[in-house]
Parts: sequence; structure tokens; C-alpha cells
Amino acid sequence: MASYREHIDLNNLPRHIAVIMDGNGRWAKKKGALRIFGHRNAIQSVKDVTEACGELGVKYLTLYAFSTENWGRPKEEVDGLMELLVNTLKKEIKTLMDNRVILKTIGETSHLPQDCQDNLQWAKDTTKDNDGLTLILALSYSGRWEITEAVKKMALEVKKGSLQPEAITDKVVENYLETAGIPDPELLIRTSGELRISNFLLWQIAYSELYITPTLWPDFRKENLYEAIWSYQQRERRFGKTSEQLNPVG
Repeated sequence: MASYREHIDLNNLPRHIAVIMDGNGRWAKKKGALRIFGHRNAIQSVKDVTEACGELGVKYLTLYAFSTENWGRPKEEVDGLMELLVNTLKKEIKTLMDNRVILKTIGETSHLPQDCQDNLQWAKDTTKDNDGLTLILALSYSGRWEITEAVKKMALEVKKGSLQPEAITDKVVENYLETAGIPDPELLIRTSGELRISNFLLWQIAYSELYITPTLWPDFRKENLYEAIWSYQQRERRFGKTSEQLNPVG
């Protein structure tokens, strides 16, 4: 069977792909293992998708790694995830550098354990001058938190007199978001078959194409990404307009 990659139009790639990486716990449960086993095996999926995006020429990849709601999970799982994050950063920094990947984060990273914060900052500083794919990890992140923080920042500017309420537009709001300067994702992928957004990039995905796959995240590989991109390329992106407006005849 031919790969979906053969059918991808490299001139019509999404500049930014966002992924809700779901299904690690269910994957582990199917194998009679603890949830952290699923998280460990998900690292290969992250590597595969990051590598595939870099090879194709996708400019931005955002991965929903840890939500603000995830802090409510069992302590041993949270601790295991934090340790896994630190160890993975240390282990994969050479690969990031070899592939010219720039690492960024969005979210309340100040809530992460200090060693996680230190290693994240080290990895971001190390990769900041690269010129390839920008990999964005959403850590201790939620869309409502992000929008609330943006409103607080704008309110403070209004109070100081440096921002007039009537001057606030959607473009102005974007400048106060965690993703300021980063284009909105054209494609949002969710694994495990769940049909919800889970408080992820609520502002930014206003016109994103959604791709839901039953594949659990630890099983997601390059071919799955190619299929998602191929599906995206079969769609007509209208942004509220009609097909006739986008493709006038005569």
C-alpha cells in the first residue's frame, strides 16, 4: 500500500499543526500496565511527528503535553510525567540541535517543579538560534487560563492609559496571548477518538480544520500524520465565505 506522503501537496502544507495527544492511559491499560508506561511509550510518537513535520517543511508544531486540569491526577502519575519531561529533554537535545528545531513553551510553567523549569529554560536557550521547525510544548496550559491572563494584561494597560478600550481588536488581543507572533494552527489533530477540544487553544483554533483519529497516541506514527495532512488538503477552507466567493466563475 502506497504511503499517504506520496499524495501530499508540499505547496499546500499547514504552516502550523496542533495535536491533542490523547490515549496514553488507555494504551497502558490495554497492556495491563500503569498509566506512566503509556506516557513513556508516547515519546516515540512525539519524535516521529516532530521529525515528519521537519522533513515536510511544516513551520510550527504545538503539542498539548500537560493541561492545568492534569494537576488533579494522582501524584505518582504527575511526578512520573515531570521526571519523564526532564529526562527526555536531556536525552533529545542533540536531536533537536541536529534537526535545527526551536523549542518554545506556552502555559503556566512557573507551576512546574524547579528542575523542570530549569531544564526547559536550558533547552529553549540552547535551541533559540536554530532555523527549522518550531516545536511548542503546552505545559500547565489551558485555553481559558490563557484568555483570562490576556484580559488581565489588557485591563492593566487600559488602567495605565497606554491602551484605549476602543482600540482593542482581535489583532490586539492576539498580541497578549501566549502564542503572540505565532500563526494560528490550520490543522488540529486529536488522537484516541474523543470528540472534544479539552480547553486547548480556544482562541487560536477558530478556523482550524479538525482531524479526529481513533488511534491512541502511543501508536501514532509518521504515516498517521501524513494521512491527517492529506485529509486536510482535501478540504475547502472558506473562513465563513461561500465556495462561489472563493472560486468565482468567469
